Amino acid sequence: MGSLGIVLTFPNPVNDYAARSTAGLVVVLAVVAIVVNDPIVYALLAIGFALRVASGPKLSPFGQLSVRVIVPHLIKKTKLVPGPPKRFAQTIGLVFSGSALVLSLLGFGLAAQIVTGLLVVAALLESVFGFCLGCTIFGFLQRAGVIPESVCEACNNISLRTPSAGNPVSR
Repeated sequence: MGSLGIVLTFPNPVNDYAARSTAGLVVVLAVVAIVVNDPIVYALLAIGFALRVASGPKLSPFGQLSVRVIVPHLIKKTKLVPGPPKRFAQTIGLVFSGSALVLSLLGFGLAAQIVTGLLVVAALLESVFGFCLGCTIFGFLQRAGVIPESVCEACNNISLRTPSAGNPVSR
């Protein structure tokens, strides 16, 4: 795998506290997007999701802030969780933020604000309560056979899950 292939990989496992921190940053930017209601802010939100879908925190400014500053210096905890559900959740965020961007560009500002409001709810659930709505949908789809077990064996087999460690994951 070339260097681009290494950059464009999603970490597995991920530190749940880093994911929650990133979700908190998303909440802030999404609220700004709703208030400002400008395509540029919706574009920043969508680009952030695209970067996280492509590479986890590696290329994402919010991801880097979470794994390099917020978690190691402020939270100082690690809880390892499977990566595939988190990537799926980021993909849902990309769909919502991308939809808000398109709606905004087409002049449907109120619709963009509503879609972004839904994104705020999901990111707030993740950030504050540790409830990943996208991860829950991933699990449902995996149990229904839509997502093969091979995508995330640790999601179905509790014995494969890694116990919490003392180091942040995936810089």
